[in-house]
Amino acid sequence: MSRTTFAELKDRTGTIADSELDEFWATLAPVDIDFMIGEWKGGEFHTGHKANGFMERLNWFGKTFHSATDAKPLVCLDADGNTFSNKEAMKGEASLWMEEFRGEVTASMVYDGAPVHDHFKKVDDNTLLGIMNGKGALDGNRHLYFYLERV
Repeated sequence: MSRTTFAELKDRTGTIADSELDEFWATLAPVDIDFMIGEWKGGEFHTGHKANGFMERLNWFGKTFHSATDAKPLVCLDADGNTFSNKEAMKGEASLWMEEFRGEVTASMVYDGAPVHDHFKKVDDNTLLGIMNGKGALDGNRHLYFYLERV
């Protein structure tokens, strides 16, 4: 069920309501830090959030988590298609923590240089739904929604 819902949301071409993504989020299980380790390809859901398109402009590929203290949040592609960790865009890299969000404790990525926390929940063994949260990520009281798929 989760995978089907995810695929429908990912393939949608129009704007997705925050409430629809929030409802989907509520059905998913939290994850721990060990689950996060690895390389992930990412994408965002278009909700009309002010940051929609920022990752595309960076040529964002995804995120890589080597350990709890070694997280690369903005793995981007250079002109030749090679990946690199873009440390400039968000003033550094990140780390993973277990944090409470919406009443559940789940793996969350905390940026080194910006007041931003990405919270994650499991769609399936190879897919995550993410919500970008924090003073540096909100659009009014709206979050940015994205996904990661294990490479």
